[in-house]
Amino acid sequence: MVGMATADLVSRAQAGDGEAFRALTEPHRRELLVHCYRMLGSFQDAEDTLQDTLLSAWRGIGAFEGRASVRTWLYRIATNRCLDALRAASRRPAEPWDVTEIEPPAPSRLGEVAWLEPFPDDSLAGAAAAPPGPAARYEQTEAISLAFVTALQVLPARQVAVLILRDVLGYHAREVAALLDTTLESVTSALKRARAGLARSLGPAADRAPAPAAGSPAEQRLVRKFVRAYAASDVEGLVALLTDDIQLTMPPIPFEYHGRGDVARFYTALLRPGRSYDFVPTRANGQPALGAYVRAPNGVRHSIGVVVLTLAGDRIAAITRFDTGVLPSFGLPRSLPPRTVDPEGGSR
Repeated sequence: MVGMATADLVSRAQAGDGEAFRALTEPHRRELLVHCYRMLGSFQDAEDTLQDTLLSAWRGIGAFEGRASVRTWLYRIATNRCLDALRAASRRPAEPWDVTEIEPPAPSRLGEVAWLEPFPDDSLAGAAAAPPGPAARYEQTEAISLAFVTALQVLPARQVAVLILRDVLGYHAREVAALLDTTLESVTSALKRARAGLARSLGPAADRAPAPAAGSPAEQRLVRKFVRAYAASDVEGLVALLTDDIQLTMPPIPFEYHGRGDVARFYTALLRPGRSYDFVPTRANGQPALGAYVRAPNGVRHSIGVVVLTLAGDRIAAITRFDTGVLPSFGLPRSLPPRTVDPEGGSR
């Protein structure tokens, strides 16, 4: 199952050569990070679990017999470390509304998923170096989107593992059974339930117009319109950019606003005259994102988190606002000094 060059690296790693071990595992680091993120829904937890995976692999390299590829062996370890983490972790609870001077309107509903973080696009580079197997049903870009990852978090952990291994990575059912130390019948049953649960969670989103290409003029125009409307507290202009079934969420705050009417009520309460906003463009989950800052009277701009936009055609289908805890993952500071800001969204 392994070539001569890989076999040599394995032999050296088993003899205690750390550089050989790094040469074996480094090509798979980014895709394993994405795998852990899909399962856990948290970038920070994914980084921690990846480190646990590599440590377990180093400790267990002596038992590697080459019956499967190094990549598959690492996926086996990573998947089981994620399942361990999901069983053992006390998930972060929902948090209260955090803007004390503003009373939000009643939400459309309370969300099921409070534990969710965005994945910085800078960490996606090289993650899809190995093509998915023939059984894959999802494009890699779709399978890292916020909608997809959020939908996964509603499913039982074992179903999540089976669905990712089968429908995202493209492993055959017998391979998945071996990876999870279970039976073929168990994998088949879990996959059927996971597909049904995922379809329910994604709902009609699959019928939406496709998003503009990443970085395209169409995407940039829509983001600029959002920034201008938001910065000007122009609720009417902002709502005009939204799809009829727009969803606004803000984990770990459980409030969700669905539909233009409820989202308009929310932004009417939030975007008050006299509050000035600035934005720093970034990307998350293959989607446009913005570091959002509110200006204090002294001109210092204090972060209010990261906003990720889900686009559908020439409209915005979802807005997800994350709190300031995710800023370090994007290299964004908690505050910016007073300075001129480009009204199109960049700072200078």
